[in-house]
Formats: sequence, structure tokens, C-alpha cells
Amino acid sequence: MSDGGDGFGEVISALLHANPRTVKTVDAAHRPCKSTWWWEPKTRTAIVESAKVVGLAMLPRGKFHPFELDTFGLGPVLSATQAKGAKRILIGIGGSATNDGGFGLARALGWKFVDPRGNSIERWTELHRLSNVRPPKLRSLVKVIVAVDVQNKFLGARGATRVYGPQKGIRPGDFELAERCLGQLASVMKRQFGRDFARVPGTGAAGGLGFGLLAFQGATLEPGFDLFAKLAKLERRLRGADLVITGEGAIDKSTLMGKGVGEIARRCRAVKIPCLGLAGMVPPDCRESKMFAQIRALTDLTSATRAKANSAYWLERLAEQAADKLQVGGSRL
Repeated sequence: MSDGGDGFGEVISALLHANPRTVKTVDAAHRPCKSTWWWEPKTRTAIVESAKVVGLAMLPRGKFHPFELDTFGLGPVLSATQAKGAKRILIGIGGSATNDGGFGLARALGWKFVDPRGNSIERWTELHRLSNVRPPKLRSLVKVIVAVDVQNKFLGARGATRVYGPQKGIRPGDFELAERCLGQLASVMKRQFGRDFARVPGTGAAGGLGFGLLAFQGATLEPGFDLFAKLAKLERRLRGADLVITGEGAIDKSTLMGKGVGEIARRCRAVKIPCLGLAGMVPPDCRESKMFAQIRALTDLTSATRAKANSAYWLERLAEQAADKLQVGGSRL
């Protein structure tokens, strides 16, 4: 299952029978790396998973602050797909380490960002000085479909910075600068191109990468889970199920904002199939969600540190406990 985050490439490429390709690029911290994308030649469809380029899981824990990171590395990957002759690019953008609004990607594709004196802006944390945006002479006409894992807008209390920034290392004291920079980017793009990109649902996904792909690539944003469900013929699969088990690191409020775990639970509830949610941790205010038959956390059994150190061990025991109390079709498992 994928909603556009980690694993999107492998899941969607398997459904479309696409083959892996490799390209040299850089990660979110501009360290050289090789990244995989996938190619389906009959329909000339490329599949890109941004988490394999600028993903949070690719970086050492706690070594980099999001102010030091950007999406520049996605540029060479998209360029490689276009050089191959792609007519359509499916890109999943969840799981990013970045909060730059797609600024780095835009620079990699030839966009210029300048301040009132005409000086080039090369770090997204300097965007509060942005005066003008200059598009490249040649712009891609390839159809880009973005699988977003959430429906948050770009700015504000439910925007990229305040909701998802803390997961990446942005602290409350950083909110003002981050929001000011992204707000100025949105304002200049609206003034120059006549469209308020920031108000489109999904533009807050992946640190605003949804905004960047919409504004700089003319992409279409689609709920990632809906894309997966269509390709996987999920409704047919659910009709043959008595029980669905799903899970993620944390089942919290963001789970029900379009992420895969929340969407699978929502669809199960609609067809009256019990859905069991197993997570690393679950905040108290999310314990009673009506979307799930049960929600259980590894931290019910042990500390977060021990759970992370040996998650398979604790997950097996958590599943045993859940099965002991779960009823399916009027019968206990």
C-alpha cells in the first residue's frame, strides 16, 4: 500500500510492470547519491519517489536542520525521465526531509529567484527577500501527476511548516522565518502568474513540494491513496476480506488527513469490514477513532526507545494481544 510516501515507487511500478532505472543526483543535504526511478515504455510513463532522493530516512538522525536542506536533487531525476521521452510522470512526494516549497527543485530546473537588487537567492531561508521569479526559457510540457499523502494547504496553522515541520526538525521558534519565506514565495508567484497556488489542497504536502510542483511544473495534484486504490483495484480486493490490518509509525491526527492508513480505515468502515490499526505510538486523543475496530501501539507494551530498537519483536506481541480481543463476524479470532 502507498499514499505517495516511502515505498510509492516499488508499489506503483509493480502495479504498472515498470522497470527500475538509476540516476546520479544529490540528497536533501546535497550529498552525492544514486537514486532509482521506474520506466514503463508502452505508455511512456515514469514513476518517481521523492523519498528516494530527498527523503528523511536517507539522512542521519538529528544531523541536519531543515533550514539546511532542499529539493534540488529531484531536478536531475525529473530531467532523466524527460530525456527518456516520458509523456507522463507519476511522482509520490511523501516522506521528505525538506520544507522548501519546491524551491530547490525549481532552481535545478532553471528557475531564477532574485531579490530587489537583482541578486540571486540560493537558499530557501532567504526567500523573505524575494522580489522576482524568472522561469527558464524552455519549460517542460510533460504531464506530471503528483501523489500527495495529505490535503493540507501550503501556509497557515494547518500548512506545511506548522503541521509537518516538527517531524523533520523544525522547532516552534523556527516557524516565523519559515512561514515568512514560504509566504513571500507564494505571494510573488501569485503576483507574477495570476494564480494563488498556495490555496490549493495538497500544496502543503512534503514541506510544500506539492506547491512547488504545481507552481513550477504545472503538475496536477491527486490524493496518493486514490491513485494507488485505482491501480490496485482496491474495492474488489476489499470485497473478499473479513479483516484488514494496517499500521504506521504513529497513528495521529495527520493519519486522517489523507494518509494511506486513514484512507484504508475509512474505506473499510464504509463497507463494514473491521480494520485493525497497529502503530508505534498513538496519542491519547486519537485512541477512540471510529474508523478503526481497534487501535493499539507498541508503546502500550514498552518504551518508545525499546520499541524502536526492536520493533518486530514488540509488533508480534502487540498483534497477539489485539487478536485475543478482536471479533470478526461475531467470532473471536
